[in-house]
Amino acid sequence: MNFLRGVMGGQSAGPQHTEAETIQKLCDRVASSTLLDDRRNAVRALKSLSKKYRLEVGIQAMEHLIHVLQTDRSDSEIIAYALDTLYNIISNDEEEEVEENSTKQSEDLGSQFTEIFIKQPENVTLLLSLLEEFDFHVRWPGVRLLTSLLKQLGPPVQQIILVSPMGVSRLMDLLADSREIIRNDGVLLLQALTRGNGAIQKIVAFENAFERLLDIITEEGNSDGGIVVEDCLILLQNLLKNNNSNQNFFKEGSYIQRMKPWFEVGDENSGWSAQKVTNLHLMLQLVRVLVSPTNPPGATSSCQKAMFQCGLLQQLCTILMATGIPADILTETINTVSEVIRGCQVNQDYFASVNAPSNPPRPAIVVLLMSMVNERQPFVLRCAVLYCFQCFLYKNQKGQGEIVATLLPSTIDATGNSVSAGQLLCGGLFSTDSLSNWCAAVALAHALQGNATQKEQLLRVQLATSIGNPPVSLLQQCTNILSQGDKIDRRGSKIQTRVGLLMLLCTWLSSCPIAVTHFLHNSANVPFLTGQIAENLGEEEQLVQGLCALLLGISIYFNDNSLENYMKEKLKQLIEKRIGKENFIEKLGFISKHELYSRASQKPQPNFPSPEYMIFDHEFTKLVKELEGVITKAIYKSSEEDKKEEEVKKTLEQHDNIVTHYKNMIREQDLQLEELKQQVSTLKCQNEQLQTAVTQQASQIQQHKDQYNLLKVQLGKDNHHQGSHGDGAQVNGIQPEEISRLREEVEELRSQQGLLQSQLAEKDSLIENLKSSQVSAGNEQASAAASPRDSEQVVELKQELTALKSQLNSQSLEMTRLQAENRELLQRAEALAKSAPVEGESENVATAKTTDVEGRLSALLQETKELKNEIKALSEEKTAIKMQLDSSNSTIAILQMEKDKLDIEVTDSKKEQDDLLVLLADQDQKILSLKSKLKILGHPVEEEDESGDQDDDDDETDDGDKDQDI
Repeated sequence: MNFLRGVMGGQSAGPQHTEAETIQKLCDRVASSTLLDDRRNAVRALKSLSKKYRLEVGIQAMEHLIHVLQTDRSDSEIIAYALDTLYNIISNDEEEEVEENSTKQSEDLGSQFTEIFIKQPENVTLLLSLLEEFDFHVRWPGVRLLTSLLKQLGPPVQQIILVSPMGVSRLMDLLADSREIIRNDGVLLLQALTRGNGAIQKIVAFENAFERLLDIITEEGNSDGGIVVEDCLILLQNLLKNNNSNQNFFKEGSYIQRMKPWFEVGDENSGWSAQKVTNLHLMLQLVRVLVSPTNPPGATSSCQKAMFQCGLLQQLCTILMATGIPADILTETINTVSEVIRGCQVNQDYFASVNAPSNPPRPAIVVLLMSMVNERQPFVLRCAVLYCFQCFLYKNQKGQGEIVATLLPSTIDATGNSVSAGQLLCGGLFSTDSLSNWCAAVALAHALQGNATQKEQLLRVQLATSIGNPPVSLLQQCTNILSQGDKIDRRGSKIQTRVGLLMLLCTWLSSCPIAVTHFLHNSANVPFLTGQIAENLGEEEQLVQGLCALLLGISIYFNDNSLENYMKEKLKQLIEKRIGKENFIEKLGFISKHELYSRASQKPQPNFPSPEYMIFDHEFTKLVKELEGVITKAIYKSSEEDKKEEEVKKTLEQHDNIVTHYKNMIREQDLQLEELKQQVSTLKCQNEQLQTAVTQQASQIQQHKDQYNLLKVQLGKDNHHQGSHGDGAQVNGIQPEEISRLREEVEELRSQQGLLQSQLAEKDSLIENLKSSQVSAGNEQASAAASPRDSEQVVELKQELTALKSQLNSQSLEMTRLQAENRELLQRAEALAKSAPVEGESENVATAKTTDVEGRLSALLQETKELKNEIKALSEEKTAIKMQLDSSNSTIAILQMEKDKLDIEVTDSKKEQDDLLVLLADQDQKILSLKSKLKILGHPVEEEDESGDQDDDDDETDDGDKDQDI
């Protein structure tokens, strides 16, 4: 400031200078001073003048200040002064109150200076690099300046930051700053950065913004936190609203579960500060962003399920039923619960089970409907309750049935102790408050939306009008009130009640021929509608005329011609005579041309500024759009076309019935097929079990047969010892079978031995061939590395063959021994057959011999089995030897191919060397000719070079000769 005093003092000492001259001197000092202190003092002086003389400082000093940021980065103090000065120039924040005109000029000035600053994108990149400085006096002014730039000209600055390398990532680091003022201003900066830019929103979200912001909200105390929580919630809304990618990322990151503690608020009256109300309001809006009806249905459904699973919906319902909640928070909570349950069956079922903490407990739906039909409640609250009821019934046929059931005679509580939802709707429908009439009519229409069953059920509802008079149907009572018009004194809009009743009747009669028949059965209804349509009334009544035309058109289009007096053709003739087809279509078009129709068709939520604007319902606008065209066609159709259409409809119905019949038959056949498949599978299992049992039994029978044969042999031997010649013949009858079987096995073993010997001979020849091929391949250069491996394999093969030969020799010895034993057995059997039994030998000796024979036979059988196993093992070893031989043959083939390649490469290299020698010889000839020419021309030629060249040539020639020798 001493420098500024000197400048201002000099100004007062001499002739009076203007402020512009002072600022010019300071700018010159900044630009020309070599001392850092002088430049720093000049920038500090400019900062002090920048608020009061914003225009002058901005015009003259901006370029110099940017230059300071570029060149004096080592001094944090001058950088801080420069950033503060630029902020004062660009920002529109003024502490003093000013007039509107000066405010507009200030805003224009800020945007103009911002445009000058960002004209060079390097300036914004420079500012981003300064934010990496940890020094508070640099980082904080930089954050403020960048925030001001984004507020002035958001899209251009956003684009510069987006294309800047690591631009968004640098700004995300501000949320991790330990200094709260920088972190909080960083949140404000990110708010301005993410506003309306989906690409930046995605980058910020994937830079872990959700985690950091939720941590900040938790640290600050959730809804009890201060304005920092509000700023974080606004930033979260910027990131999630209309950004399906970020919403999906938020759900998959399990961040919805972290929202539940936000809504853990007590029902006491204390503690509801203005900031807490604001925070909770923003939190509820954030929940609605995730489940908005405008989001893709799949994303909304998954978020709704996650909110139910984590207990968030239950927490919202607790707030809904709590006492002491501020009215605006209660209203927003109702709207939030509405969208959380809309179209989600699980959430709708849970909401139907919620009870209010009253004595006796009442369903939450009943308590909310009591508020809706109570004209003392705030208008926005009644709209919120209506929206909640509509969302509860949206795509919820179960809920629709429960609401209609409360109106039916069998379910009405005779004692009158409890009030049902149906009674509240009827009470609102027939009250003297037009807004209650409209809300109740629309709510009842949603109970019938797309549900033909409930439309037919509602025809059963009977109402007691007065004592002594018979009850009338609900349909009749609605038409009676409609026909009375303005005769009943009502509070509110004149047409609101009639519009609500007409919307209810149109919804009720559409796609329900039985309801149309009931409506036409009352002879006063059609004359009333035609009279309303034919009259020339004011603009307010034109909407009622259009709705009457729609109701009459529905009565024609969905008419099943069950009433003779009100058949389709007769009703169209009536319109032609009393109204005129063109006039009827014109009146029908009044509905979609109404100014409030387009507003209601945009969003499902009934959001109206005042009760007078509450005319159309969102779902009813869809019905009008669907039926307006078909009714117009139906009016212009002739009777012949109607007949043809009826025939086509009947044909289609018959076709549909046939198709349905066949579908049912196919369904039944599918069920029968499934049953038969199950039976087949069970029978297969049983069959497998029986087969295994049969196999087991067969093996047991075979064992018994073998035992029986052995016993026969034993009995025959006993008879031999007892001297019976006839029994000896019997033994001879059995014994040869066993001997022949043994002979066959021995012959089979011999044949297998011969086969193995022939295979061994083949293998020996193959090995000899392999040896010869390896010896020939070993002389080549390419097979030098692979020969040891092949020789090793040959050695291994020899060893294996030697082992096999030894095994075969041992087996042949064993077979020789078995043959000798077999001959011995045959000789003994023949001797037993020829010799007569010696009488008087004891039974013990016979038994001992029989046992000895049995043991020998069993040993022989065992040895035969072992021989078979060994033969099997030999065959497997033979297969393995074949595989090894094949692999060695393939290896030899590969080595031969590599050798051929090397030969080709050697030949190519020799050709290249010959070509090089030819080229060198040509060059030598050229050099000699050139030297001779130089000598002729008189130029001296050094003989040393020639000798040196000659030596080089000799060397090259020698090298070439060596190469040729190679």
